[in-house]
Amino acid sequence: MRRRRRRSGRWRPRGSYRTSLPVRGAPAADAPRTGLFIGTGAAIRTAGPAVLLSFLVACVLLVLVMRALGEMAAADPSPGAFSTWAGKAMGRTVGQTLGWLWWAQIVVVVAAEATAAAQLFTELWPLAEQWVLALVFMALFTAVNLVKVGTLGETEFWFALMKVLAVLAFLGVGLALLLGLLPAPSPGLGNLTSHGGFMPNGLTGVAAALLVVIFAFGGTELVTIASAETEDPQRNVARAIRTILVRILVFYVGAVTVMVLVLPWDDEQLSVSPFVAVLDAAGVPGADAVMAVIIILSLLSALNANIYGSSRMLYSLARRGSAPRAFADVSDRGVPRTAVVVSVVFGFAAVVLNYLWPETVLLWMLNTVGATCLAVWGLALVSQIVLRRRADRAGARLPLRMWAFPWLSYLALAILAGIVLLGLLDDAVRVQLALTGALVLLIALAARVFGGRSEQPARD
Repeated sequence: MRRRRRRSGRWRPRGSYRTSLPVRGAPAADAPRTGLFIGTGAAIRTAGPAVLLSFLVACVLLVLVMRALGEMAAADPSPGAFSTWAGKAMGRTVGQTLGWLWWAQIVVVVAAEATAAAQLFTELWPLAEQWVLALVFMALFTAVNLVKVGTLGETEFWFALMKVLAVLAFLGVGLALLLGLLPAPSPGLGNLTSHGGFMPNGLTGVAAALLVVIFAFGGTELVTIASAETEDPQRNVARAIRTILVRILVFYVGAVTVMVLVLPWDDEQLSVSPFVAVLDAAGVPGADAVMAVIIILSLLSALNANIYGSSRMLYSLARRGSAPRAFADVSDRGVPRTAVVVSVVFGFAAVVLNYLWPETVLLWMLNTVGATCLAVWGLALVSQIVLRRRADRAGARLPLRMWAFPWLSYLALAILAGIVLLGLLDDAVRVQLALTGALVLLIALAARVFGGRSEQPARD
């Protein structure tokens, strides 16, 4: 059977898998990621209007990470991506640590998406408790992934298109409100500096918001890896970086600018459901309900895709000898059921957390994933520096080269280090960074003790 590759999203399977994934185009990588919908309110609440600085810094960092990854992907398009390159640069233990950390990151995203969808659903239609809906969503999409995955690519195409249209409509309504074209009064620019000023929580607030913002960006860098495996990697990676940069500035920075202009940053509704809050302030009849439905469907679509992606990442680790072989077993329909079940365990655990702490569990998960992204990007950048120096010493001609090496690679690492240092000044962020650091150390210890086998390439 001819296998197709998923060319977008958080994870991109390669030809070693028995399942097939029909894909119509690749819009999901270019569309606003679901993190824009579920993380923006938390970021605004943390940094105030200065959340715009968080988005701009994260944008610069993302572009540098994408270029560094593009260099490695063009030179060595490997099935394990980050983990394979880290293993070659720094040894088996680091490679396996990064692979498992990447999987853990996706697993947390699954839980966050189920939580966010349940939270928004209960705000619109309080038919059941938030934790009950989260349980229903997790059970439903776990069952879907255990039985059938063939229609995932087609549905992702339409959901990605729907998200693009929704954000464009939101930007249009927000701009019309700010220009005074709607019956509701225009707020002007006063909300940028009132209510404590532009940076009400200082630089630590900006750094704390960066963790949430990076969650929104997490996975976008994989577009570079897909582009680097084409016939003309230098041209296509450069084009991918330009495209992502423009779309982030339009969709992410544009949407957040509208939010902090239309409503005070400390408005309770803005911190919970920013898209709905802005449309409600604009006085557009029914627009808030339509946007909320779109966001819920987008979250459920992403939940389905990330259960698929996390299970296939675990399957890939098992096929390469970095996870127990049982995770590589597949059903008669080609579904790695054990990997699916293991990948949704945390999502079901989050249901219990929803029951115990329904108001705080989503923010905690967003911050945890954001900190994990810092670790993944940091190790990837170190891998690029090591592998590039080896290539230069060997006189290798690389199809794509990092800009101004090694200075921009060091700049990206410095930005990551600065985020961590500023985050340590904030009590809440300090806890999340400590938890992420502990997670990395535990995974590294487990990889050192139990990952005795060298990684083996996947075989059909």
